[in-house]
Amino acid sequence: MTEYLDSSPCPQTPASFSDEFITGLNPAQREAVLQPSGPLLVLAGAGSGKTRLITHRIAHLIAGGYARPTDILAVTFTNKAAGEMRERVEQLLAGRDSATGVVLSTFHSFCVRVLRAHITELGRGWTGSFSITDQDDSTRVIKSILKEMGEDDKQAPKAVQSLISGAKNRGENPETYYLSQRKSGRYEQLAAQVFPRYERALLVSNALDFDDLLLRTVELFRSSEKWRSRYHHRFCHVLVDEYQDTNKIQYELIRLLAAGDLALADEPFPSDIWDRRSLCCVGDDFQAIYSFRAADFRIMLGFARDFTGARTIKLEANYRSTEQIVGAANALIAHNKTRLEKTLVSVAGPGSQINHALLEDGEEEARFAAAKISEHIRREPGLKAAILYRTNFLSRAFEEALRRAGLKYQIVGGLGFYERAEIKDIVAYLKLLRNEDDSLALARIINTPARGIGDATLEKLEVTARECGISTWEAVCLALQERTLPKRALTALESFKALIERLRREANHEGVPLPDLIRTVITETGYEASLIKDKSEEAFNRRQNLGELVSAAAAEQGERLDDFLDHAALVSDQDELEGETSPVTLMTIHASKGLEFPLVFVVGLEENLLPHSRSLGAEEEIEEERRLCYVALTRAQKYLYLTEVKERRLYGGCNLSETSRFIKEIPKDLVDANQRLRPAA
Repeated sequence: MTEYLDSSPCPQTPASFSDEFITGLNPAQREAVLQPSGPLLVLAGAGSGKTRLITHRIAHLIAGGYARPTDILAVTFTNKAAGEMRERVEQLLAGRDSATGVVLSTFHSFCVRVLRAHITELGRGWTGSFSITDQDDSTRVIKSILKEMGEDDKQAPKAVQSLISGAKNRGENPETYYLSQRKSGRYEQLAAQVFPRYERALLVSNALDFDDLLLRTVELFRSSEKWRSRYHHRFCHVLVDEYQDTNKIQYELIRLLAAGDLALADEPFPSDIWDRRSLCCVGDDFQAIYSFRAADFRIMLGFARDFTGARTIKLEANYRSTEQIVGAANALIAHNKTRLEKTLVSVAGPGSQINHALLEDGEEEARFAAAKISEHIRREPGLKAAILYRTNFLSRAFEEALRRAGLKYQIVGGLGFYERAEIKDIVAYLKLLRNEDDSLALARIINTPARGIGDATLEKLEVTARECGISTWEAVCLALQERTLPKRALTALESFKALIERLRREANHEGVPLPDLIRTVITETGYEASLIKDKSEEAFNRRQNLGELVSAAAAEQGERLDDFLDHAALVSDQDELEGETSPVTLMTIHASKGLEFPLVFVVGLEENLLPHSRSLGAEEEIEEERRLCYVALTRAQKYLYLTEVKERRLYGGCNLSETSRFIKEIPKDLVDANQRLRPAA
């Protein structure tokens, strides 16, 4: 982490200037690349080349002498996007400069690196070996707390987890949340009671959840003048991708990095702070679709107010989609009142009309999509297609239809590699080796594979841990010291403790490569033997997955255990997208943002589905659903199909459906109604 901090002042004047990094850019892109200092907001419409702009801007800052690579922090929202940007910058600078030292990462990855180095400065009890708790594990902790409280509502754990996550992303702590929710609904009141217990449980386990990664980094920078100043001076040039998706905590982090001490005052920054510094935020308010994650696109709308002297540049040339698709998207989004004004113009030519099909039911809709995809692939071998839906339950019929049509497909948002049980088991062993206080990891593997430590023994250990305010590992040590458990349980616990301590010594040995450590864990724990004993095909597949885990570690030569565990914790759906292996991809519209496909089906375009029934009460929620539909339309490059059905099977019954208002907002001259359509209203 020292490379984040050791930095002399940024270059004052450029050493040289070369126009090679603006060649081929349009005038708006060129203007954004050539502004080396000050606050800059780039309104980048869908398909307008924002990645090209960001990478060329970084290359120009370095090659032009405005910045050293170590002066630059670029933040985006997926590891995959960060990796692709890094590759592009390195290609642009090949043969003359190096991108080594540029920090190009997600918000969460950046915060993990900061906290690994400095979390002890908070004085709260966490150490640099903290574990990262995923959403499932967080929900499990909350479920356990609710059980202690005598609450048995099966919906409560997920609802409470979501409410606590939202509170954290708004910067609330247990005390402020409790005061704000005293007169709210039942789940809000439950969350207010669970929140402080949940925080204590994480602290005892030396663990942070995803929201904490951001929250604790902001807490560090706000409380420590030393680290606030060092990171502010370390990064003279900050670039933020997908700025419309930032939430309050991410915005506060950006302010602290960009302005240092001045960010503590709740007022616009004076213009003189931008000497030899820049903040470039790139985003599209038309694609702001993550309010359920506490993203607030109003942050983007207030950029000029918050950053004195800010310039705004619009990227309105769309290089992705045909004129018909862009025209439909423009017409749709024009119905939103809360937005920044811009109009996309297609550079890709007119293309064919958009197809709108009304089918009898969901089964016919799926068969129609499969048949049309097959038809397109016959005409254009190698063509890639996507089927986009508002909610996951719609995927079933399309999966069956694609299988019957003999079309390979992949599902984004299903069970990812690092979410598979056997992978989570081995990762839990690794987490326990790194952080013995990780009670969630211990509970997962203490009897996996079976070693004679039953649920009753584990429950006694967890009760001891709660009563004494210690981790479950410490409770194991205490039980072995006091000999209060049955002899059989003590024998099993002694064997388990010896196993973990032996593996921990192996993990701490500097000469042991990470792939070898993972192989040792798989074999020494008895995990592999239990799968070999099970002759089922599922067990065989699980062994193959474990082999792939070893391969994943081997692919990252020299990677440390901490880095490997952080990667496993922070990987996203899009990071696991298989790319070229399947001609058809099924995903929710939310998961599709940032992607593009030659052929796109937007299915289920009916009232109560898109827009979703939960959004029908408030205009601002309808506007978000419209932005979601806009994202779906603008994933398409050449061919776009919009489908709806007359009757949709929901919850075992059949329901008559109504055409989505969003279809009605698309001009009829852009649409080829090639199936039976409803009579005009």
